[in-house]
Amino acid sequence: MKTTRVSPILACGLLCVAAVVAVSAQKKSGQAVISGELKKWHRVTLTFDGPQSSEDASPNPFRDYRLEITFTNGRRKILVPGFYAADGNAGETGAAAGNKWRAHFTPDEEGVWRYTAAFRAGMDVAFGGAAGKPVAFDGAGGTFTVASSDKTGRDFRARGLLGYVGRHYLQFAETKEYFIKGGTDSPENVLAYYEFDGTPPKHAFAPHADDWKVGDPVWQNGKGKNIVGALNYLATKGMNSIYFLTMNVIGDGKDVWPWTSDQERFRFDCSKLDQWEVVFSHMDKLGLMLHVITQETENDQLLDGGELGNERKLYYRELVARFAHHPALVWNLGEENTNTDAQRKAFSTYLHELDAYEHPVVIHTFPNEYDIVYNPLLSHPHLEGLSLQMGNMRETHFETLKWLDRSALSGRNWAVHLDEIGPADHGVLTDAEDPEHNDVRHYALWGNLLAGGAGVEWYFGYKHPHADLNLEDFRSRAVMWDQTRYALAFMAQIPFIGMRHNDGLTKSPDDYCFADPGKTYAIYLPQGGTTEVNLGSTPGEFSVQWYDPRAGGALQSGSITTLEAPGWKQVGHPPAEANRDWVVLVKLIKANPPRH
Repeated sequence: MKTTRVSPILACGLLCVAAVVAVSAQKKSGQAVISGELKKWHRVTLTFDGPQSSEDASPNPFRDYRLEITFTNGRRKILVPGFYAADGNAGETGAAAGNKWRAHFTPDEEGVWRYTAAFRAGMDVAFGGAAGKPVAFDGAGGTFTVASSDKTGRDFRARGLLGYVGRHYLQFAETKEYFIKGGTDSPENVLAYYEFDGTPPKHAFAPHADDWKVGDPVWQNGKGKNIVGALNYLATKGMNSIYFLTMNVIGDGKDVWPWTSDQERFRFDCSKLDQWEVVFSHMDKLGLMLHVITQETENDQLLDGGELGNERKLYYRELVARFAHHPALVWNLGEENTNTDAQRKAFSTYLHELDAYEHPVVIHTFPNEYDIVYNPLLSHPHLEGLSLQMGNMRETHFETLKWLDRSALSGRNWAVHLDEIGPADHGVLTDAEDPEHNDVRHYALWGNLLAGGAGVEWYFGYKHPHADLNLEDFRSRAVMWDQTRYALAFMAQIPFIGMRHNDGLTKSPDDYCFADPGKTYAIYLPQGGTTEVNLGSTPGEFSVQWYDPRAGGALQSGSITTLEAPGWKQVGHPPAEANRDWVVLVKLIKANPPRH
């Protein structure tokens, strides 16, 4: 987290969420009401009484006021922008008017924190150029005390901020564990849910009604159960990431936007965004990363003609202010992006300036434009990774390792994610159409992971049931979720942070070898059988174990259980179904002294 400026952190913290408890009342005029669980990595919300306004008021509460809160803890100073929150409970009431102004903050340390509010008014003051005039509660301040988190397991509040640390994998700040994602790319318009205010009703997720559990969040007397149930299902399948658009005006779906209408660019729908926040907060609890796709190819020229002008600045500011407090979030500059290199660099730089949590920024582009788009961004200080779209999934392994190597040579290691596989009309088929998903498992899933990739999200082609824009039942790909979970479980058993692609260490031309030479070798054999591995020149004893990528489970013994280094050695044969794909894990168990 930056110690100089924290992004606009907002979020209509809905009072309906049971975990949010007011911990202090106003003590004097202008002081904030502080709500939330005052714990490390948890959302803390400050709400002020300010000028009465509305979504359609003049002056515009979104562009003609600027709220920023400075949080200090010892010598550290963090600046968090705020937002207009209507009546402070808009997700429940549907209100478009009120006098509440709000900021969200996620503390990264325990102890006493002090806040000071800066609240200014003036034409276009939100864009930061004008100083504005101090109004209302400007200068108000106070303190609160943060305790340690009580969360465990998948809950991101137990694991801390997910961030870029100069490696090919993102890392959680609290637990120091590295993250490999597995999740869904579809439906990209998941926020076109019929119970969100002001939203075309494209998704109901009715098959997931029974996946909602007592105690899970809802809004407006029971709304939201189906989408919350869908998230619950994905979490039970072991998924940890969801890809979604926050704006698809004139795009494929034409059903998601944060504004009061699809024609508006400077006024935001407070109740809708409060309801998004309910869903996003539940994702934190479930351990589902927010992969925020800010635009798509059809509309990446929509705001300011593609430039970083006031429309785009306000859009980014509202997203950051409302949602940047979430511990695990990645900003995506756009799907199949067609902006210029200068524009992409301006967008990513501006997001980093706004977002004090320094959430990673990635970009997605067409399969035939990798070199055109990605090469100029190598070493750019405000891009942390790639969001690969593969027109031909068979090229996943090569493309992943190519960009890992190029970014490393540039001096800035990228996390390389696989976020879409083609052809676009197919992607990942339903289990009914493709019961085993052999090609996807081999070329895409293991192709990315054993090149050193940072994980996958699955796209569903438009010619098939439960596709990218109309999916209702995530159970339609239950087998694919299982196989993804098995792959993530295997990766969790190996020291992947110290390993890299080393395909030259095996004799088979079509396998994948991911290794820390002389210590650990993970070899994916697409047709089973056997191979030879180069164990190097140092004497030692290695164990040989086999992993079933189709069914998961424990490591198993094959025809050979140990190998003696040095040199090239046969790994033996898998324990069963010798003509099916297997992963063989070869690990050093004893280094032998050289003989004299």
